Amino acid sequence: MTQSASPSRPDAPPVLHLSGVDTAALSKPLLSGQREARWRPGLADQPLHSEIFASARDASGAGLAMALARDALSSSGSVAGEKEHALAEAEDLRQVLWVQDSRAIAMNGRPYLYGLPEEWRERLICVEANTPEDALFALEEGLKCRDLMCVIGEIAGNPRALDFTASRRLSLTAEKHGVALWLVRLEAEADLSSARMRWRARPAVSESPRWNATAPGEPMWQAELFRARSHAPGEWTLSSQDGRLCVPKPPRQSVKEAAKEPTKETGHPLEHTRNVPFKPPKHPQKRPAHSGNLVRATFGRSLAAVARG
Repeated sequence: MTQSASPSRPDAPPVLHLSGVDTAALSKPLLSGQREARWRPGLADQPLHSEIFASARDASGAGLAMALARDALSSSGSVAGEKEHALAEAEDLRQVLWVQDSRAIAMNGRPYLYGLPEEWRERLICVEANTPEDALFALEEGLKCRDLMCVIGEIAGNPRALDFTASRRLSLTAEKHGVALWLVRLEAEADLSSARMRWRARPAVSESPRWNATAPGEPMWQAELFRARSHAPGEWTLSSQDGRLCVPKPPRQSVKEAAKEPTKETGHPLEHTRNVPFKPPKHPQKRPAHSGNLVRATFGRSLAAVARG
């Protein structure tokens, strides 16, 4: 009884040994391609789980969360095709869930009805949770409900219940059911999280209204995006104008302010006009010993009389 010969194995491809420099050079284009897109207001592709770190001494966190939510929802509705336009309009009538734990309410207060966007005032559902565990449970259950337009949460500090596992559950639930979450972290440290975008927010000085300088201006925030999967980190001054999130343009310099600034040629401001009389300098310039004329002034006396006198 003869034993069949084992089939010959094909030659294995040669193993290439790359140095650390070569590996970094090969991976650099891939990494740069993933992060070359810069965030801006109005992007259609928005993540479904974001965190906003803010102070409890102001409402910058809640304000920026609402502005980001309205920007994402309006952008997704504006890019919908003609067939999905009716569906986008119907989705605008869904409810908004706002969840707070007891510490967040004590530190930052509850949402004020007339401070909310007009289209949200009749569709807001507020949930007050006693503990962070109850707040996380309400957030996760809200993300499972597709009849909600979005979910906004406020949790104070760094509770033990809000670890990476709980954050991962929120991300997976939001992506599975297609309901977006903006979680405001009040007086918290940026610990480990699976949020797709993470912001730091603080209030910025509003611009004076055009027709009434004493009236309150549009809300503005200094927003720092310090972690994102598909965007490079950056910092922006954001404003909500007519319900749209935007980057305001720098204010134009008035004519009076421009006239007060010194020019490069003279170093003096251009404040003189035709109606303003010219004022000579306070300190007169020193004149030379003679004016170039060698004849002295005699004041009616001849030179001979001057020589004799």
